[in-house]
Amino acid sequence: MSDILVSIITVCYNSEKTIERTILSVLNQTYKNIEYIIVDGLSQDHTLDIVAKHQKDFGDRLKVISEKDNGIYDAMNKGIRNVRGQLVGIINSDDYYESTAVERMVEAMTSDSYQILYGLLRKTHNGVEYQVMMTKHENLENVMIPHPTCFITKKLYTDLGMYNTNYKSCADYDFMLTMKEKPNVRFIPVYQVIATFEETNGMSSKASAHREVLKMKKERKLISNKQFLIGEMKIVLKALISK
Repeated sequence: MSDILVSIITVCYNSEKTIERTILSVLNQTYKNIEYIIVDGLSQDHTLDIVAKHQKDFGDRLKVISEKDNGIYDAMNKGIRNVRGQLVGIINSDDYYESTAVERMVEAMTSDSYQILYGLLRKTHNGVEYQVMMTKHENLENVMIPHPTCFITKKLYTDLGMYNTNYKSCADYDFMLTMKEKPNVRFIPVYQVIATFEETNGMSSKASAHREVLKMKKERKLISNKQFLIGEMKIVLKALISK
């Protein structure tokens, strides 16, 4: 299976504090047939200096795009349009892979054209692990599967579409729900820790993200108007309690 080229995308903006860990997690994969695409939104800090430092480690396997974008999902779509690999993983600049992540996903691949492979996600706060979790795709209508662990065939993106940039924080969730509706898309759970997600503070950004998810679920008729209003009330109460 080493003949399968895997494309990894990292989207970043002013990520000097965390991106080196992300880069090293890609560089140190046990599976080596990888191309790496970093999509930068014109960072103003030392992010690009850190990327340049590792250019020689990847050689021609690293492609850097640095230009203004229209948000994280626009940047992800830009990365996807530039990949050459058969399988695509997206790891953000404050998350990182286990060293065997790509190897595990390639091993789990089947011959299906449209595949979404996903695994276990480790969550940390201030560097301390507090949870290892997986949400199964059968429960997608309620909870998003762990996107940092997802690897998706390029053919799926090419034929069935990418991320809706009208969403600012839940386009990946919207995408997965759309893919679940398609009978020819195969979801494949991989029971290994694939990536680590660093939990950050920031109630306002979390609140806006939760609101967007509620709105998206309401539009898809996954929740009722009553459930939408109850969800809104919970967000407001949580914000007041946290003050």
